[in-house]
Amino acid sequence: MQKLFIKGKKEISGNIFISGSKNATLPILAASLLANEVKLSNVPFVKDIFTMIELLKFIGIIVKIKKDKKIIELINKKNIKTLAPYKLVKTMRAGVLVLGPLLTKYKKAKVSLPGGCAIGTRPVDLHLFALKKLGAKIKIKDGYIIAEAAKGLKGTKIKFPTISVGATENALLAAFGAKGTTVLSNCAIEPEILDLILFLKKLGSKIKISGRKITVVGKSVIPKKINHKIIFDRIEAGTYLVGGSLLSKKIIIKQIDPRVLKCEIQILKKMGVKITISKNSISISRTKKLKKINLTTKPFPGFPTDLQAQFMVLMTQANGVSQIKENIFENRFMHVPELKRMGAKIEIRNKTAFIQGPTNLNGAEVMATDLRASVSLVLAGLIADNRTIVNRIYHLDRGYEYLEKKLKKCKAEIKRV
Repeated sequence: MQKLFIKGKKEISGNIFISGSKNATLPILAASLLANEVKLSNVPFVKDIFTMIELLKFIGIIVKIKKDKKIIELINKKNIKTLAPYKLVKTMRAGVLVLGPLLTKYKKAKVSLPGGCAIGTRPVDLHLFALKKLGAKIKIKDGYIIAEAAKGLKGTKIKFPTISVGATENALLAAFGAKGTTVLSNCAIEPEILDLILFLKKLGSKIKISGRKITVVGKSVIPKKINHKIIFDRIEAGTYLVGGSLLSKKIIIKQIDPRVLKCEIQILKKMGVKITISKNSISISRTKKLKKINLTTKPFPGFPTDLQAQFMVLMTQANGVSQIKENIFENRFMHVPELKRMGAKIEIRNKTAFIQGPTNLNGAEVMATDLRASVSLVLAGLIADNRTIVNRIYHLDRGYEYLEKKLKKCKAEIKRV
């Protein structure tokens, strides 16, 4: 099993080019089931993307990969399977996003529940809630979602009881081929969802957004071929902004739109970080006297749960007691015991982490528990004394493209073994 070896306390500097967004690419790949031919550019070739590609191939899509050019070409065949098996969905929650397009286009689908998912605790139930409103008949049997709409889906009004990115995406994909107009309210409006909407518009759908309300007019005539460039990965950009704040002489984050990172930039400035913003880049330098801050994870445009672990590492170096309240997921503090093994002073009470700083971290052997937790341990290793070993880095490979290569170019001492 691969590990990362990191030697800390090494100042970094240079340019980091941000990859395309994993969280935008996955729903757009699922949406390609609705299309005839698609050419996607600026694709990040991380593990989750390859898993989704394997799922689409299993279903019957012809996929051509041009890795050096960051391009995927997809051709929709007539003979497809309306099945998404457990072996291809178990490691990636986004696999459930094929449910909406299969159901609306082929009127049936059998999709495995994502691995480790308990209906009700994480919002796959909201996906099913929306599809039922559109007229689907759904049952759960032997770990599979079995959905059918013999006469096709019909447009309707759907108000989500809570905001969910995945449920909003699946509802959009299903509404694309539904008869009439669908009005979705209390939607997630993340940049990745806006990119999916742009893709669906290229396919010919009429979609309007007003606040958290999205109106979709069903579409039946599809263009022969469309091209689409994936937006940049704001979570990857935010991760390197934290890294630059911790130990860079000067890091320039490139190939981004700083307007999308407004919340993160404001937080860093409040903490005293030196930031210079250009049209397509951000320059950032290490700040010796970081200020404490209190944060709460919220749906976009609020502070993202996917950056909570990274900002926690930054808080270990701030003066005073900082706080992060986790409002999105119920089990998102699994990195805390590992950071504490490195010397971090963190307490968890009532969904809130209390982080005391500044604290000198010490290198240790640590275990990654999930995607964002794994990169927080890398950041901690970069500022810690001595050597840090990060185990189970397959989590990291699910969402970060060329992480150690990008850091090495900026003079970090990090290697994969």
